[in-house]
Amino acid sequence: MARFTLIITLFIQLMNQAQSIKENNKLYNYIRETTQTFKLIDKNRKKQLNEIANYITEKRRKNEVVKLVFICTHNSRRSHFGEAWARAAALYYNIPNVETYSGGTEATAANYRTMQALVRAGFIHTVEEKKENPKNILRVSEHDSGKVHFSKKYNDDYNPKNGFAAIMVCNTADEACPVVFGAEKRFAIPYNDPKISDNTPQETATYDERCRQIAREMLYVFSKVK
Repeated sequence: MARFTLIITLFIQLMNQAQSIKENNKLYNYIRETTQTFKLIDKNRKKQLNEIANYITEKRRKNEVVKLVFICTHNSRRSHFGEAWARAAALYYNIPNVETYSGGTEATAANYRTMQALVRAGFIHTVEEKKENPKNILRVSEHDSGKVHFSKKYNDDYNPKNGFAAIMVCNTADEACPVVFGAEKRFAIPYNDPKISDNTPQETATYDERCRQIAREMLYVFSKVK
């Protein structure tokens, strides 16, 4: 009876998570549109992303919590995109027990342009602490408790110390961290840094493009999880 009750509870939680995404029409429509563009991911890239999906699937088969840590140099742009979209993808596809994190080889601040791009995609954004390295809260709907985003080193106390997958989203961090201590698996899927367009007429378009690309690839990953 206790096991049955637990299953029912988990099922209800999953339904609530999916409903939470659907409550936010802007984000839900963005995600649905993005899932129609998986064909834009080339074959070799899909092979890399499938490896992440297989890792998540294997963790689920073992009834273990899936912990994904997205790592780039300053933990300011691409790693936050990865963290946010992996969480949203897990909610969208009703995949429980997924925890997403991010970190860098050094701490700076979560760049406000990154947060603005996520808001344009449909995330709800608030700032908990307005300071040099602010704590940003990203939620998928009004009823979502949300996730805290701030810049930190990948081994910060906020992040898991073991049993996680390190997802390297920039070449510099990948080269600077030949070993990510505590990681049971490591994946390198670098993205071009949108910083190259900062303070130019192309700034918004570049951040939106990177946001969409990372959304597409994280949604693809979770669509392949069994």
